[in-house]
Amino acid sequence: MTSKTFFAAAALGLSFVFTAPAPMAEAETLRVMRGAPSTALNVPISRSVVVESDVPFAELSIADPNIADISTLSDRTIYVLGKAPGRTSLTLLGADGRLITNVEVRVAPDISEFKERLRQILPNEQIEVRTANDGIVLSGAVSSIARMDRALDLAQRYAPERVSNLMVVGGSHQVMLKVRFAEMSRSVSKSLDGGLIAQDGNNSILAGGSGTVQPDFAAAAGASDFGQLTGVFSQAANAAGSSVFGFDIDSVRVDILLEALETKGFVRTLAEPNLTALSGQEAKFLAGGEYPVPVAAGDGATAIEYRPFGIELNFTPRVVDGDTINIQMLAAVSAIDTTNGITSNSISIDAFSRRETATTVEMRDGESFAIAGLLQDDFSDLNSQVPWLGDIPVLGSLFRSTSYNRDQSELVIIVTPHLVTPVKGDVLALPTDRVKIPSERELFLFGKVTGDTPTTGAAGEVAQQDFSGSYGYVLD
Repeated sequence: MTSKTFFAAAALGLSFVFTAPAPMAEAETLRVMRGAPSTALNVPISRSVVVESDVPFAELSIADPNIADISTLSDRTIYVLGKAPGRTSLTLLGADGRLITNVEVRVAPDISEFKERLRQILPNEQIEVRTANDGIVLSGAVSSIARMDRALDLAQRYAPERVSNLMVVGGSHQVMLKVRFAEMSRSVSKSLDGGLIAQDGNNSILAGGSGTVQPDFAAAAGASDFGQLTGVFSQAANAAGSSVFGFDIDSVRVDILLEALETKGFVRTLAEPNLTALSGQEAKFLAGGEYPVPVAAGDGATAIEYRPFGIELNFTPRVVDGDTINIQMLAAVSAIDTTNGITSNSISIDAFSRRETATTVEMRDGESFAIAGLLQDDFSDLNSQVPWLGDIPVLGSLFRSTSYNRDQSELVIIVTPHLVTPVKGDVLALPTDRVKIPSERELFLFGKVTGDTPTTGAAGEVAQQDFSGSYGYVLD
């Protein structure tokens, strides 16, 4: 044989070696022996396991055929098929009627495919998967709630409504919500009222007024001389923005009162609460008070309920994935409104003006969002006059009342979440830590209302800060 023929034959032989089909994996089996304790047989649902006996059996039975089904392949081999989750017993008897063995059969969901899919979807998560009765138990640690939800959703595909969650979420799951409430209110009110009274020597009276300026006819009729006519408007003349002047025309005394008033108001309301809550737990904040409201009780009695008012904040944070935070928030600003109250059974009950917003947002640690546009703009004007007299040019303004009112307010809310962890107590300092009760010597001899401030520790650092200007207490 030539060398060329030899190498060709060798190559052909290698090709047969490498192209030969691989042997199939051996089926899962359980071997039992007479007189030896048998281990439990775990059978996945809709899958089979082979049981082999070292001695021939003559009779076999399954305690609950609804859980597992059996069939014989030979006098030594049994085919067990899982049908429903649960536990049952397989009994083997010999030809002499003696017991060969009892095998405990455990049928559970097939989690091999679920484990494979779980490793593909969440490769870096340490999740342990077990079966319990007819369900799946998930345990271990995951890095975020979002990944926990993904694992639970996948488990529901394999065991609907039969998934037990024993997983824990690692990382920081305490959220501090920094909220700033800012409300600006402005009001403008203008009014113009006038009145006129004239009297001749025969005590003939001509009088009129508008708005709050109304003459006292009894006082005018009882005036003994012209100089007392000014007292007819004396009550209105003492009001802010009013003026009285008069003059004589022959034997006629004329008094005129003008009341012009402009009112401006400006209010700034601000609150900056910092609330910390565990992921998934609710936190509440109220800066205001509670107003007693009578309500009907049984047997005609009256009970008292307290309704909160002021600045309210309720929020529920959820750490979704890493530093992503889902926030469900309700914010409200309310105040007592005496103008819209009611009276019931001789009890006056005030109303409430309230503005609130409820939202769900998602953001990262340190990011902010603003809730604005909570505007309120009330405008009203009123023009009332004495018929015909108010239409007289120039002089008719004395018989005309004009008022103008406008109220504007805007509420802005800025929210910033932070992931936080606790610190040691000696690291924190309160504003009161820099205040010390003075001794009698410091109080009576030197007139100090506070003692010497500490110079060490966190309280000393607070004491060295400059509090001469506008300040508050901010803890980051």
